[in-house]
Amino acid sequence: MDLVSACHRLAAAGLAPGTSGNVSVRDGDLVRLTGQGVALADLSEDDIATVRLDGTVGSGRPTSELELHLAIYRSTDAAAIVHTHGTQATAVACVVDELPVVHYALLALGGAIQVAPFHAFGTPELAAAVVAALPDRRAALLANHGAVNYAASLTEAVQDAEVLEWVCALYGAAAVLGTPRVLSDDQQAAVRASAQRHGYRSLTGLPPAQE
Repeated sequence: MDLVSACHRLAAAGLAPGTSGNVSVRDGDLVRLTGQGVALADLSEDDIATVRLDGTVGSGRPTSELELHLAIYRSTDAAAIVHTHGTQATAVACVVDELPVVHYALLALGGAIQVAPFHAFGTPELAAAVVAALPDRRAALLANHGAVNYAASLTEAVQDAEVLEWVCALYGAAAVLGTPRVLSDDQQAAVRASAQRHGYRSLTGLPPAQE
């Protein structure tokens, strides 16, 4: 999946309303990412900026969340990052401090998802807060803001963003009915064991197959 098609897919899924959201991919020391103020639904190759990991801009005008992307790349093995403003994930991030494992799909992201404290967009403080919420996880929610996730490929990162939004919607719907049941550590371990037997690598904590 290329960067343009990834952005169009995220926008079509309702995860990037207006000019919100941004996406990046890393190749060695070079990062290609969406430009500032560009609607992902309308993004073209001309709207993609390039930046070095040290922050040196090579071309274009990168998204205002540049520091967020660079901070994640510097602290993880990410090859792609997706930052979204989906309704469901943002709603959950307005209410809770952690999205618990109400469905085993979250195990593909590392388990319960932490909510990083609110900081203004595009700031070093936000980038640091998100990185602090990511250890042993490949996603975080941003309080009163949105969500971010990273993966070993752009295809996987986009799929993970869709899964995270779905689990947030599930959690919200369940909370209306009552107190959602959360999978225990033993239940999560059982899911991982079953996933290993059946070859679902993403749920086991093993690296997924590359695209």
